[in-house]
Amino acid sequence: MRSRRTSDHHSQAGPSQRQLRVGEMLRHALATILLRGETRDPDLEGVSVTVTQVIPSGDMRHATAFVEPLGGRNAAQVVSALNRHKSFLRGEMGRMITLKFTPELRFVEDKSFGEAQKIETLLKSERVQRDLESGDEAGDGTGNGAGDDDA
Repeated sequence: MRSRRTSDHHSQAGPSQRQLRVGEMLRHALATILLRGETRDPDLEGVSVTVTQVIPSGDMRHATAFVEPLGGRNAAQVVSALNRHKSFLRGEMGRMITLKFTPELRFVEDKSFGEAQKIETLLKSERVQRDLESGDEAGDGTGNGAGDDDA
């Protein structure tokens, strides 16, 4: 029973320090390769791609790269093109990094930018602003705004 708890603890824990360090090394290498623009693909032509995070697996044999094209346009096409060229990109990374094995790559769209934009738009909406203003008027329940210093 004790070993089960230990394994449960490790499965819920985040990535190890080594995974974080390797992920950051892979992210920098991948960003450098993409910046050079050596992949000859119409879907990647003239597109600036941000590599937001690379998460290697525990055994370092696979890595998931989260990417977002500048402006978020044609993200599905860009991710598809990167996955088509993952062997080439892996080979280039192997020349740049010092790991025993260069991980197999998988590219996915980083949707955090879109989610952040939705939240920002919602917070700036007229309805939320109206609710915030009515909340200021309610203040501490006395009818006076919390910021009123007039007495």
